[in-house]
Amino acid sequence: MVDAARARKLADRIQQIVAEMLERRIKDPRLGFVTVTDAKVTGDLRDATVYYTVYGSEGERADTAAALESAKGIIRSEVGRRTGIRHTPTLTFEFDAVMDNARQIDDLLARARAHDEQVAKAAEGASPAGEANPYRVGEEDAESDVDADGGKGHSSP
Repeated sequence: MVDAARARKLADRIQQIVAEMLERRIKDPRLGFVTVTDAKVTGDLRDATVYYTVYGSEGERADTAAALESAKGIIRSEVGRRTGIRHTPTLTFEFDAVMDNARQIDDLLARARAHDEQVAKAAEGASPAGEANPYRVGEEDAESDVDADGGKGHSSP
């Protein structure tokens, strides 16, 4: 096992290299608007997983996945050359569903806001059921506030 800090540094470096390669060197027409979001390396530095997002439809996502798979060898050799480590990790590309999750959360929040607005509209002009002050205030409560000396509240020593 390798130090976790070293693995994280290597993962960050791999993320940078892959992003640069996709932007400048890989000219596959199937490659869509790709953003490399993260990279993770196993503890033994043998395998790296690169997470990416693609702006577009399902078809564009599938095309981008195929383009990344076909460019994997070139990208891996560049990672090995630029990192200078003895064994270049194998690369696996995983679609990062962060954008889909964020969109789903935004939709849920919008529905909750709309529901809150409906509840607020229904509550306009409504009055509480029963008495305006539901708490009983009687002679018992008033007497308990008076202490033995006849003063109100707590006395300080």
